[in-house]
Amino acid sequence: MAPAHVTESDGTNPNPPLFGSLAYLVLNLPVGIASFVFVVTATSVGLSTAIIWVGVPILALAMLVWRGAARLERQRVNSMLRTYIATPYRPLPEKMSDQWKTRVKDPATWKDMTYFLLMLPIGIAEFTLMVTFWSVSLWLLLLPLYFGFLPAEWSPVIDDHPVLAVDSAFEALPYAALGAILLAVSVALTKGLGTLHARYARAMLGPSARKLDAMRWDTSTSGFAGVTL
Repeated sequence: MAPAHVTESDGTNPNPPLFGSLAYLVLNLPVGIASFVFVVTATSVGLSTAIIWVGVPILALAMLVWRGAARLERQRVNSMLRTYIATPYRPLPEKMSDQWKTRVKDPATWKDMTYFLLMLPIGIAEFTLMVTFWSVSLWLLLLPLYFGFLPAEWSPVIDDHPVLAVDSAFEALPYAALGAILLAVSVALTKGLGTLHARYARAMLGPSARKLDAMRWDTSTSGFAGVTL
């Protein structure tokens, strides 16, 4: 594998773009479902059949898959959240048996697995917040434009009193103003969650601070830091 390069972008404060953050946070739900199902299913089957040795290759394959998925996730974070994450894995020796021992003893392997297990609850929360805030804010903001196309009984009723009853574009303006405020909140929330997830992904999928300092030292002395995926 090609060596990972420690660049100036690594270690800086993440500043993800708005729409990149929005797309990333929404996609975390299907990514979280797929990754959680795979890790739980593969490890459960592998551990339950390890006593007859059938589970050993299953666990080995699962480990390779989630390490490969972590590599793709680093690229996804880099492309959508503009946050570079250095490769954290220990260099692999030439002997095949020693390579597997290195993978198993490497803390980055188990951090990758933990990241994908936690992606499901995190993805549910991020997806719910994004869909709720953006849909409600845009619905209110654009209400003066489409209220005339709504059915007559569209307004919800509480205690026999209609809520959000709008009969003209002028009556819809206060709701549009509220929608503009919520839209500003949605933008700030999206940027904030994108930044938080970028930091979280760097902490879970990247090297430790100590290893990163060592990689930077290698970069300054030899031009790059060699880390094998």
